[in-house]
Parts: sequence; C-alpha cells; structure tokens
Amino acid sequence: MSDTTYTDRSGLMRTFGRDGLLQILLIANTFIMIAPIVIMVFSAFKPSMAIFRQPFAIPDFTDLSNFEAIWTETHFVRYFFNSLLITGSSILAILVLGSMAAYALGRYNFRGSSFLLLFFLAGLTLPLKLAVIPLFVLMRKMGLLDSQLSLILIYIAMGLPSTVFIMTGFIRSLPGELEDAARMDGASEARIMWSVMLPLARPAMVIAAIHNLVPIWNDFFFPLIFIQNDLLKTLPQGLTSFMGEYTTNWGVLFAGLTFAAAPITLLYIILSRQFINGMTSGAIK
Repeated sequence: MSDTTYTDRSGLMRTFGRDGLLQILLIANTFIMIAPIVIMVFSAFKPSMAIFRQPFAIPDFTDLSNFEAIWTETHFVRYFFNSLLITGSSILAILVLGSMAAYALGRYNFRGSSFLLLFFLAGLTLPLKLAVIPLFVLMRKMGLLDSQLSLILIYIAMGLPSTVFIMTGFIRSLPGELEDAARMDGASEARIMWSVMLPLARPAMVIAAIHNLVPIWNDFFFPLIFIQNDLLKTLPQGLTSFMGEYTTNWGVLFAGLTFAAAPITLLYIILSRQFINGMTSGAIK
C-alpha cells in the first residue's frame, strides 16, 4: 500500500469520525429537546395518577376527558383569546414600527442616524424587568393598570430594539438600484418602502416576528404584575389557576400546556423555510 493511499484513507476516517460524532451529538440534542414535549403530550391524555405511576407509557389517545374539561370547566378559551389578542397586536405594531425605523436608518444617511441606531441597540442591554417598578408607577398614572393595553405597550418597547437591529442590517444589504428605478417611475418614498423594499425584507421580518413571538406568548412575569382581572389573564398566567392549594389536576394542566404550545409550534413549522432563508441570506448576499 502506498503512502498516498494510506494518507487518503486516514483522512477519510478522520472525516467520517468527526461527522459521526457530530451526528451523534445532533441526535442526542434532538432527543433532549423533543422528550419533554412528548411527555407533555402523553400526560395530556392521562389521569393524574397515571402520570406519576406510568409517566413514559403510551396513553389512550381516544380519552379526551382532559381536553373536554379544559374547554368546558375553565376559562381556557378566554385566556387563549387574550394571549392571541395581546401577542398579535404586539407583533403587528413591532413589525410596522420596527420596519419603518429600520428602513429610515438603513437607507438614508442623515445627521444622528448612527446615534439613533445605537439608541435602539441600547435597548438590547436593558431588561425591562429591571424597570418593573417605574413601569408600574407609569401605568398607574396613565390609568392602564389591569388593562391589556399596558402589556401591549410594554411588549412593543421590549421588541423594537431587536427588530430594528435585525431589519436594519438586512435592509442595508438590498440593492439600491431598485430604489432608483422606482423613483424614476415616479413612486413616492412611502410606496418604495412598502411596495418595493419591504417585500424583499420578508425573511428578516419573519425572523423578527418569531424572535419576539415566543417570549411574548410565553411571558408570565408582566401579566402577573399588571393583570389582576381573571377575564383579562393570558395563557401562562391563567394556567396557574389549574393548580389548587391542596390538589392539582395534572392531566388538565398538561392538556392546557399542550394547547398553549400548539399554535407557536405550528406557526414555526409553517414559517421555518422563510426563517432559514432569512438566517442565510446575509451570507449569500
């Protein structure tokens, strides 16, 4: 056997060894991430005692008693609607305001543009939870305590910095010839932004939406502080009502958790292609 052949085989073995180790790590990571979700779904179809006696056993998927209890014996539908309203309104406002700010900062050169961008980026370094007392005092003076509008305003302020950061870099990478051609055709600046540039920035908008959607939908802290009315509670806050002082119906609780996780999971699956395209488009450009 020649030295060249031996060297080639050694290189292939090292490559396959690294690839095999990487595959093992990815499979292990997938199992670690999926296992809690599978256990949660299985527990949603079991009574409370079966969850503790046989936590890993496959349940009877025809037993929908826990889901029936969620819809008929609790305010789950109301909690779900409240979360949908607050999250949808917040994401819509974040994308509209963030897109406008990112377009101005990414496509126009004016005095103070760098300072404004740094001002938005500074919001990434300041967790709003540290300012909960000033926020509480502010909302009380504005008469917005125990109001869904207070949560929407807080989530908008929380999501704008990351949205401006994500979209500014993407919008700057778009070719300027498209703008020039639209101006020559007589399009206004607003028309250029909404009809020409923002459709091209759709992958970045999907990234910004998913980046803010998950923490807003799952947030428990701010609803706990600003919402007291049971009919205005969001899903994470409302699910705590299923836990009694002395007993907890774990089957019903896991059914509620399954319902709560389903919309975000389905939305991520639907938008996953655009999410991946947005993550890689910067490198391609």
